[in-house]
Amino acid sequence: MTDLVTPENPAAARAQIIVEKLLHTGTVAVDELAALFGVSVATVRRDLVELEQRGRLRRTHGGAVPVEPLLYEPFRYDSSFHEQIDRNLAEKRRIGLAAAALIQPGETISLTAGTTTTQVTRSLRPGANVTVVTNTVNVAMELSHRSDVRVFVTGGFLTGGWFSLVGPATAQALSQFYVDKVFIGVNGIDAERGLTSLHPEEAAVIQVMLRQAKRRIVVADHTKLGVVATSLICPTVEVHQLITDTGATEAQLAPFRQLGIEVLLA
Repeated sequence: MTDLVTPENPAAARAQIIVEKLLHTGTVAVDELAALFGVSVATVRRDLVELEQRGRLRRTHGGAVPVEPLLYEPFRYDSSFHEQIDRNLAEKRRIGLAAAALIQPGETISLTAGTTTTQVTRSLRPGANVTVVTNTVNVAMELSHRSDVRVFVTGGFLTGGWFSLVGPATAQALSQFYVDKVFIGVNGIDAERGLTSLHPEEAAVIQVMLRQAKRRIVVADHTKLGVVATSLICPTVEVHQLITDTGATEAQLAPFRQLGIEVLLA
């Protein structure tokens, strides 16, 4: 996480630190931020107001919390939907931050559907200056307020709970873009059996994204390691990097390292 407020643009630097602390801890307090930055409580409150107006957080009494997931009305009261989002949320936030830190200004990236890739979206730094290619409606909606991010959304058939677009039209649209990095969410990743998804249509879409990317990065919390779902996406050796959380054991990670895959713990 960023440690210092740069003198060139202290407000922007404070904003970045606030967002990163929120994603790490799930909450921030005005008094603690004022002490951290060496500024007044009023200055911190102005920072929080501006970040709330930009859709980066939600203010609370005495502090702030991350914005809630952008939900469409039919899923707002669906308990199973909420359970998927909330599962291992702290780990996913840290993974999202680590992944977003790898993205350079001017790059074109693609993001698959999933809760962890959504955290990558939320972790994009202010002034990111990137283009995002996605087949996921909620990712596009999360970025709709960001003037520093260009978003391309594929066409395709809309699947149910995860707002993902699939099918021939999706594959055709994705094939028109070459991207610097693809961030891949999976239902399972096993060193021998590969990256897998629960849905064959989603697996087919991700395969196109992989072919179009210079660098392939899996973002998966430790509960996905060693898991094999129903539909093969690709052999594990075809990815360059795995970003997971510190809950992963060395026994879980060793098979991936033996394949030459770079492992980053968040």
